[in-house]
Amino acid sequence: QVQLVESGGGLVQAGGSLRLSCAASGSRLSINRMGWYRQAPGKQRELVAEITSGGSTNYVDSVKGRFTISRDNAKNTVYLQMNSLKHEDTAVYYCHAYSSPYNYWGQGTQVTVSS
Repeated sequence: QVQLVESGGGLVQAGGSLRLSCAASGSRLSINRMGWYRQAPGKQRELVAEITSGGSTNYVDSVKGRFTISRDNAKNTVYLQMNSLKHEDTAVYYCHAYSSPYNYWGQGTQVTVSS
């Protein structure tokens, strides 16, 4: 079973930056895909960014050009560099990992951007 440990959330002013990290452990299986989802108050959870083991990435339109996802395959760790943060980025961010045939989720980390 895969366990995801998140860090890097917090409070930041608009225009600032945060870097989220998520380390996957507890499994010998190869993790094919990792990513980040977020859920803002009153909204459904949405995909923010994801990356495959081969380095292919996908972003929600609202963060393109501002957020960058990367991963260290040897460490099974994924990062989300968030720049030029906006108030509307405020949400709980959840780490996600896919290791066939299972999906795993972190507990979530709060990101709050003051306007």
